[in-house]
Amino acid sequence: MTSRQLVSESSPEFLRAEDDSNPRPTKDISSKQQLSSYSSTPKPKPVTPSSILAVELLQLSQQAETLLGLDNSFKAKLKAASQLAAGLEPYIEACSTPESEALAALTHKTQLEDWSRRFSAGETVGELEQEMLSGHIEGQFLKLLLPSISAKRVLEIGLFTGYSALAMAEVLPEDGVLIACEIDAYASQFARDCFDSSAHGHKIKIEVGPALPSIQALAAAGESFDFVFIDADKGGYLDYLNLLLESSLLAPNGLICVDNTLMQGQPYMPGESTDNGKAIAHFNEAVAKDNRVQQVILPIRDGITLIRRS
Repeated sequence: MTSRQLVSESSPEFLRAEDDSNPRPTKDISSKQQLSSYSSTPKPKPVTPSSILAVELLQLSQQAETLLGLDNSFKAKLKAASQLAAGLEPYIEACSTPESEALAALTHKTQLEDWSRRFSAGETVGELEQEMLSGHIEGQFLKLLLPSISAKRVLEIGLFTGYSALAMAEVLPEDGVLIACEIDAYASQFARDCFDSSAHGHKIKIEVGPALPSIQALAAAGESFDFVFIDADKGGYLDYLNLLLESSLLAPNGLICVDNTLMQGQPYMPGESTDNGKAIAHFNEAVAKDNRVQQVILPIRDGITLIRRS
């Protein structure tokens, strides 16, 4: 699992409240009112291709303004490019269906948590950070996707604090179920506490421990899922995919959704990549060559790949 919740440094975040019946809020709420509840939260780092590009262009535009001899039309074009990149994510968010009150609260709680201190104290098994949250736009994408395939049973591999799990649970039928695999006990309990504050949290079951043994046990028990969301350790992605395709875990018409498949642009950028970037590049190449599946990468946040059997 890596960075997920992302807003560029120049992007506003919007507080949108709604009850569990999901009414649309009125749209005359001022930006100041929307931002007030988040004023004390640490600012997320730019960790998606779009937000990283926005920050880079902003810095270049600001530097250009200080340089003598540069043509004014060049400065204007660079500033326009910066504004184009910086405005994309906040505009998409502002024009998308607002998140539920429970999801907004989960985000806020995750942002306030001192994850570095938890790791230093040995309370988490790895270095977690608020950017690992999937967030509003990805959550809304999942909420639209699940009903379109009539999903009733969902498997999530990699939970963190549970934003994507809760988003999906909100659109599952009352007798639907989501089983989430998470290696970190602290993050699992953090998510459980958030789920218990939601009218939809009872649909979510958490399996704590390494993901591969957990899903192998589900396969051995004859479990089957209409939708699988993969957002765990990047080096394990191929193992998870192969197990899904080689067992009955994925229903005949099931759909797989894989997160972070653009990994900050590392898979296609020149230069040295991180271990996660190399793992994602290898995964993408393997999927592209796999005749068992059809797939498409969507440039939503840090990249989402949809996969189904051929």
